[in-house]
Amino acid sequence: MKHTLKVTLILVVLFLLSHLIGLFIVSEYVDTGELPYGIERPEIEENTSYLPIIIAVLLASGIFLLLMKFNAVKIWKIWFIFATVYLLGIAFSALVSSIVALGIALVLGLLKFYKPNMIVHNFTELFIYSGIAAIFAPMMSILAVSILLILISIYDAIAVWKTKHMVKMAKFHAKANMFAGLLVPYGKNKNALLGGGDIGFTLLFSGVVFIKLGLVAAIITSLMTTLALFLLFIYSKKDRFYPAMPFLSAGCFLGLLIAFLI
Repeated sequence: MKHTLKVTLILVVLFLLSHLIGLFIVSEYVDTGELPYGIERPEIEENTSYLPIIIAVLLASGIFLLLMKFNAVKIWKIWFIFATVYLLGIAFSALVSSIVALGIALVLGLLKFYKPNMIVHNFTELFIYSGIAAIFAPMMSILAVSILLILISIYDAIAVWKTKHMVKMAKFHAKANMFAGLLVPYGKNKNALLGGGDIGFTLLFSGVVFIKLGLVAAIITSLMTTLALFLLFIYSKKDRFYPAMPFLSAGCFLGLLIAFLI
């Protein structure tokens, strides 16, 4: 087991909670049809909507690697803070007025990076990926989001096992005192981590399933990918890096299959 059972259960519960919060926020934006702050979704074909997302992921990775090469921690912090406040503002706007949501997002975003603690960090992480799902889920078909998961899983496996640049990126995050994802410290100088992409892409998949097939299908999908995460933690070994997306994607597809069968 990679971490203690208690820590593993905390991470798994937080992962599932992020999905449930995300599905609720996606449902609010499906009802209204509009995003706050005048944000417009790009007009793209549903079945090819994975293309701009995968291109954006590759570009962001390239930019991040350049920042790492030149040790541009300050630039990365500015980019990271902006993205955090932006996505939190979208997520919170499903719950309160957009002005109040922006104020809360700004306070939490600044606390997250200038007065970091586990509670604020994980609380914001529960909502950040809801903002991503709210933007992209209504634009995608199940086919497109399935292709996206497959491509991201391949990229994740290559980045961890082959080029290992994902491991270097995680270490750079730690150096900059910023981590995109869930974080649970335990023991002596140990941290249990789950990357933000692992939450965001699986939540996006469940969000699309919710829009196309309904709430029950989406919850089944989220539960199956949560189970996949739990099994990954149980069977993985200490001090080794694993690409989570291939395993979590398998959970998503199993959940979708079950939803179709029932």
